[in-house]
Amino acid sequence: MKPTSLLALALILALATTPILTSAAVTCSDVYTDLMPCLGYVQGGPMQSSCCSGIRDLMSAASTKADRQTACRCIKSVASSAGGSYTSRAMGIPSQCHVSMPYKMDPNTDCAKIN
Repeated sequence: MKPTSLLALALILALATTPILTSAAVTCSDVYTDLMPCLGYVQGGPMQSSCCSGIRDLMSAASTKADRQTACRCIKSVASSAGGSYTSRAMGIPSQCHVSMPYKMDPNTDCAKIN
């Protein structure tokens, strides 16, 4: 067998045995849009019902593992650049809204471990 044929066969076998990666349907733009109503609360204002609606919408949209990991990375990115008091208030949003999240809104969350 020619070297090029062996290379082609190896490439075909590698592609055939590589798990298919699913792409997330949720984007950071979606996450930011859903959570934008929470900004006032994070900055020290009162909790708004639109914030709770947004986080519920986000949790509904993030129905796959890939979606949840994408949403986590987007939130983590924002949380990493926010100050401590903002991060503390952001971490309290799920409990204020009575929403269960599979991760914390925390800059130290390991999004790769989310199922």
